[in-house]
Amino acid sequence: MLFLQYPPCSTCQKAKKWLDEHGFAYDDRNIKEMNPTYEELKQCVSASGLPLKRFFNTSGLVYKSLGLKDKLASMTEEEQLKLLATDGMLVKRPILVCEHQVLVGFREKDWTEKLL
Repeated sequence: MLFLQYPPCSTCQKAKKWLDEHGFAYDDRNIKEMNPTYEELKQCVSASGLPLKRFFNTSGLVYKSLGLKDKLASMTEEEQLKLLATDGMLVKRPILVCEHQVLVGFREKDWTEKLL
């Protein structure tokens, strides 16, 4: 498993604690220091079954400063993926990449249902 997270993020801390408490082995990657690439994001979106918009950190400062609330709808999927690949702070976190699924954000109930 690959755990993409931002260490100061309280939601990421909760997710990491949950993974540790349940004995999961994972590679930990700081999403700000090593932003997911265009190809990684494309694969994650496909494997997750979620709309691309769910991969944007809509409450983040970068998202708001770029005015993406009004711009995303007119952007192509490729443009959105390329934009996400430019800055880890634009990406919703945490992301857990498993062999057969990708989980975006942390909701304990969802992770419990899907991973245990």
